[in-house]
Amino acid sequence: MTDNTLIATGTDPRFAALPGRPGKIVAIHLSYASRADQRGRRPAAPSYFFKPSSSVEASGGTIERPAGTELLAFEGEIALVIGATARRVPLADAWSHVAWVTAANDFGLYDLRANDKGSNVRSKGGDGFTPIGPALLDARTLDPAALRLRTWVNGELRQDDTTAGLIFPLAQLVADLSQHFTLEPGDVILTGTPAGSSVVVPGDVVEVEVDAPDVPGAPSSGRLITTVTQGVHGFDDAVGSLPAVDDTQRAEAWGSRAAAGLEPEAEPFRLTGALRDKLHRAPVAGLSAQLRKRGLNNVTVDGVRPMHPEAKLVGTARTLRFVPNREDLFASHGGGYNAQKRVFDAVGDGEVIVIEARGEEGSGTLGDILALRAQARRAAGIVTDGGVRDYDAVAAVGLPVYTKGAHPAVLGRKHVPWEADVTIGCGGTTVQPGDVVVGDRDGVLVIPPSIVEEAVDAALAQEDEDAWIADQVAAGHPVDGLFPMNAEWRERYQAWRASR
Repeated sequence: MTDNTLIATGTDPRFAALPGRPGKIVAIHLSYASRADQRGRRPAAPSYFFKPSSSVEASGGTIERPAGTELLAFEGEIALVIGATARRVPLADAWSHVAWVTAANDFGLYDLRANDKGSNVRSKGGDGFTPIGPALLDARTLDPAALRLRTWVNGELRQDDTTAGLIFPLAQLVADLSQHFTLEPGDVILTGTPAGSSVVVPGDVVEVEVDAPDVPGAPSSGRLITTVTQGVHGFDDAVGSLPAVDDTQRAEAWGSRAAAGLEPEAEPFRLTGALRDKLHRAPVAGLSAQLRKRGLNNVTVDGVRPMHPEAKLVGTARTLRFVPNREDLFASHGGGYNAQKRVFDAVGDGEVIVIEARGEEGSGTLGDILALRAQARRAAGIVTDGGVRDYDAVAAVGLPVYTKGAHPAVLGRKHVPWEADVTIGCGGTTVQPGDVVVGDRDGVLVIPPSIVEEAVDAALAQEDEDAWIADQVAAGHPVDGLFPMNAEWRERYQAWRASR
């Protein structure tokens, strides 16, 4: 009996838990908040990949870890089985197109992940890489917001989360996918995995269960059981790329650098309260002089002026880039929850939104609503080498803002909000996310984090020295030999400092 006959008669054991062989299996990349937080990135919208139906396996089956690989990872997931054709269905009706819910395991081989470039064709498409089952739950009897997913490895609970922790509700995935293609009866949607996914090795037994603990009788899919075995076949570099791993893939496969046995990454730069206080006391002109001594001359944001000259600006950069307006690009990137809105919604306490507007003053780059949002997020301020609309209203917010001036036009006249948190050019200088930004009446300065403490300490020391020199000049001493100080005056100054 051929495979085709098995499938046609419904006796292929791989699909024992399903109504038949799925026409397509669609999986989401990131959907649980716990997993997104673990990865350090939270998507604004769901993204997907396909898995072949040949990767399906029934409960009690095995999965081979190919020879020459090391990073086979489990991902317990909730699987949705489509029961009624869905094409462009509204969100309110989407769940009615789901017939059944069950457990799945979206195994992935991280050794093959890099060359897949997000498609996951090789890393997640292997035979046995999508166990599903063992029992189907009637979706009509379930609240999609109250399902529980648990995963065990060798009897130890590794994943325990509920659909209340989803970034994107289950019905949204159905509605979204139906915008792009027809979901047909029997199609399967894999809805993502929570935190806790990690590497398994030959001999390990992985179990996944989906249940509805709040429903009388707590209906359950039963435990989907898969045993990991060691494969004997490797890969031929004459026909395709070979497995390859690095520390990034190890950390993501295991769930963390510590779990992968790797040294922790260097602590990211943090603008401490003490360092922030020093920067508030140091004038921008003094900091500029210290950076110049260290070979950094191109660190001023030129052409911008403060809306509140009396206010000092100190923070770390959060960047936003506008490109020149082109009508088709504004149609695709200018509306909805665009890059500009995302930055103002995400800016953190003490961060400065720095906007690349190419020095174009013929349009506003923000208005009073966004200024209020930045203030509510406790942003340190805003720097734009473009214009500000609703100028007086923005000024009334009280947030330190540096701009080239006022302009009444909305964003789309000159700009398309393109991308955020990338290296940009603002006022003739390069700004990277996390750079230290300092501003006062003299202007705005961008300081690399690696030298900020050294520069500010030197600037404050120079301020003390200049103040002492000013006192000597005010007392009637000539500037010759005093400014700059010769050896005699230097000795006097050192003695004065020692006496304080």
